[in-house]
Amino acid sequence: MSLLVDSVEGNRQRLDGGAMFGSVPHALWSRWIAPDQRMRIPLAARGFLIRDQASQRLTLLEAGIGAFFEPKLADRYGVDGEGHVLLASLEALGVAPEDIDFVVLSHLHFDHAGGLLAAYSANRRPELVFHRAQFIVGKRAFERAENPHPRDRASFIPELPGLLRDSGRLRLIDDDGQSFRELLGDRFSCRFSDGHTPGMLLTEVRGDARKVVFCGDVIPGLPWVHVPVAMGYDRFPERVIDEKRALLEQCVSEHTMLLVTHDPTHVACDVACDERGRYRPIEPRTALRSFAI
Repeated sequence: MSLLVDSVEGNRQRLDGGAMFGSVPHALWSRWIAPDQRMRIPLAARGFLIRDQASQRLTLLEAGIGAFFEPKLADRYGVDGEGHVLLASLEALGVAPEDIDFVVLSHLHFDHAGGLLAAYSANRRPELVFHRAQFIVGKRAFERAENPHPRDRASFIPELPGLLRDSGRLRLIDDDGQSFRELLGDRFSCRFSDGHTPGMLLTEVRGDARKVVFCGDVIPGLPWVHVPVAMGYDRFPERVIDEKRALLEQCVSEHTMLLVTHDPTHVACDVACDERGRYRPIEPRTALRSFAI
């Protein structure tokens, strides 16, 4: 029986376009995604729900930014949306938080993991909203969240590592990926990326018909398919570019679909390579609904 994929929209945000496109000139990137008056571009922070029809197991790839920020920080990071949009999107698919068996997190930056937390309340401490799921994170990415570098300290949620450990449901994945396959099954595999942040975990899912890969912040959206484009937030931009090229080569040779978290319009695409060796997104999709792979 097939695996089914649904894109799950979460709260959105706005970030500085120059930071998101690194060394790309404003005159160019502003044609790809139009900025607002504060030079911020709109970004999604979505996840993807994988339904295994045989086992009825539900796996959520990524939790988005959520609504955990206090109002001042929500304004600073341009967080949009009423309430916890990811949970509302799951509810629209007939899925409650307690139905989720696994949440796979590429890394623990707040725009990828904040959706694990309940919406902000002045009188409530941070708490997890997925009360039954096992949380799957790369070991090195988790260690980075526990002991961040000054350069990216603001990208992490200080309370989150402790909450995950205290849940008793945290599963850390070593670089060989063996435990990842043991937890999720043979249709799931992973690869690691270090250019954006150490130990970022990219999930690959092989269905009956084709393969998909959730590419985290190696390729946050369709404009970043172009190999030279990297973010100012990347730890090692040159490494990101090398990792991206290797991923795109595989996508073309294996007819693999990219699942992207931050693109404001599109959730997925296929990849083509032209006669000049330049990669480009093709067949972009604005949503996935019970998409069989």
